[in-house]
Amino acid sequence: MPDTPDVEQPFLTHLIELRDRLLRIVLVVVAVFVVLLPFQNQIYTYLATPLMAHLPEGASMIATEVASPFLTPMKLAFVAAIFLSMPFLLYQFWAFVAPGLYRHERKMVLPLVVSSTMLFYLGMAFAYYIVFPLVFGFLTSTAPEGVAVMTDIGRYLDFVLMLFFAFGVAFEVPIAIIILVWMGATTPEKLASKRPYIIVAAFIVGMFLTPPDVISQTLLALPMWVLFEIGLIFARGIKRREGEDEEDGEEDEEDAEESAPASESNNRPVPAAAAAGGGSAAASSDSAYHRDFEPLSDEEMEAEMARIEAEENMLEPDDDAPAASDDDEGEPSKLRRAMDLRYKGDLDAARSLLYEILVEGSEEEIEVARTLLKELDSV
Repeated sequence: MPDTPDVEQPFLTHLIELRDRLLRIVLVVVAVFVVLLPFQNQIYTYLATPLMAHLPEGASMIATEVASPFLTPMKLAFVAAIFLSMPFLLYQFWAFVAPGLYRHERKMVLPLVVSSTMLFYLGMAFAYYIVFPLVFGFLTSTAPEGVAVMTDIGRYLDFVLMLFFAFGVAFEVPIAIIILVWMGATTPEKLASKRPYIIVAAFIVGMFLTPPDVISQTLLALPMWVLFEIGLIFARGIKRREGEDEEDGEEDEEDAEESAPASESNNRPVPAAAAAGGGSAAASSDSAYHRDFEPLSDEEMEAEMARIEAEENMLEPDDDAPAASDDDEGEPSKLRRAMDLRYKGDLDAARSLLYEILVEGSEEEIEVARTLLKELDSV
């Protein structure tokens, strides 16, 4: 029985590696955060530009809490450090998971990790450069007369982070489709047939994830629809490639079976467990091999043995060869040796020889071997 430390060692090794990679992630995020900290106010000003460009003349953003002028830009710097460190974070995740994947899985997962990161960044850029100007221009223009639009810096940060996350996740639609098709959960044809429902679902998601205006909802739903169509195209390509790989594999197997010599199946060695195994293994193999076999009687078996030995003697050298003495008799046949071993009580060795006869012997020898195996199994 193995010792407990030997069994737990691989698991502890994985935990140590996971701890090391998490420490590297924390150190990198902290390092990037320290670098961005002196520029936190400039970063916040850049983030607030789409709103400030549409504020009425003389209006500005405000801070309604005492610590907001200090904590809000710092919070933005920390979130920006995480976003900028994302490639390193994903690399650490990949390096931890990749050794446990098959080669074809690694070929599939690595492009998905890289493309999902790029799509998330693309969704954030789409939100900042296209959605924000339109949304904030619409929202500030709808203010009633006499109402001064002065947005709190903390509320504005929470609002734009929510939009960044919503558009980043929405741009992951092609990755989700590819993964679902790759796992066999659905097919491109089924997804294409449900296109109307998916378009409606995209607008519903946009309704919940965006402000209560039609512009932002539409600007989120339309890219999701387009990305859904792009995901279908790539999913069809992956499905087609898998089908070609399966066809190539089947053709290779068929060619290998056709090229294999027909005698190979007849010369297969008897499994060691069957040759030297106990009564249950021999009985199951023998019953499967001779389901309708009727054993010979003792007289028929002796007569068959004598006939086989007579045929073997006829194949010996001609009369010109010197006669062999009793001491120089040839080695007994496997069948005779198996019967001798049976009489001596060495049943395992007898079974081994009998299974060799089932593979290599003639029809008469096989019939006698079947009878002997039946007798041995009944012992």
